[in-house]
Amino acid sequence: MMPTVSDSVFPALLRYWRGARGMSQLDLAGAADVSAKHISFLETGRAQPSRDMVLRLATTMGIPLRDQNAMLLAAGFAEAFVELPPSAFDANTTRALQTMMSHQEPYPLLVFDRHFEMVMANRATHRLLRTLLGDRAGAEPNVLKLLFDPTMLRPFIVQWDKVARTMLARVQRDALYRRKDEGLHQLLATLCAYEGVPQAWRTPDLEAPSDATLNVRFEFGGQRFGFLITLTVFQAPQNISLEELQIESYFPLDDATEALCRGLAAADP
Repeated sequence: MMPTVSDSVFPALLRYWRGARGMSQLDLAGAADVSAKHISFLETGRAQPSRDMVLRLATTMGIPLRDQNAMLLAAGFAEAFVELPPSAFDANTTRALQTMMSHQEPYPLLVFDRHFEMVMANRATHRLLRTLLGDRAGAEPNVLKLLFDPTMLRPFIVQWDKVARTMLARVQRDALYRRKDEGLHQLLATLCAYEGVPQAWRTPDLEAPSDATLNVRFEFGGQRFGFLITLTVFQAPQNISLEELQIESYFPLDDATEALCRGLAAADP
């Protein structure tokens, strides 16, 4: 059965995403190669979009696939994009992820979903977590909870306040675009509820810079070790879960960290 057309939801979604992208009706019309009058009629409900028009506008605005499906449903069309678990990814995608993890050795690489739940990780990641957490390694699969929880990685992170505030700002920016993502908003509430998290952090700092990389240093055993962390995502996939995957790669900042990673790898049975 086809979804029913909503006379109000699609226009509201179109206005919301256009505003979120900082585009005027004229900006969107020019970028999507349609008339500004038609955009105006779509936003007021005076015109109904075709399926192709919904996808054209959504693609022009760079809307995530999950939200493109929501726009299609609101306009009375079936969803266009599937959501498959990582276990159901096609062979080439799975092979690519496994190759990335293998080639990153002996340095950590981990993959997590839109709620920062760890989906997969290479052996170097598990070695580092075991070194820091011992028997508690693997007890918490959420990357951000690992960072914020006072009983997990937090005591080992140098300048934890700076690192945590940067990561929290990143999640808050995501939440501004994904207002109906209950899982993401619950994660934010959990992070802010941890002991020692300042009340002021609950208010998003929209002026904070969003850097392409992040430096994180750990201190344990009387020594400091540091990593430069990069983030990789898949571009233009047709699978919602694949689009939402994020890949963090860790690169040593100094010789001591390089030696640590290689030493842990050599000692790994």
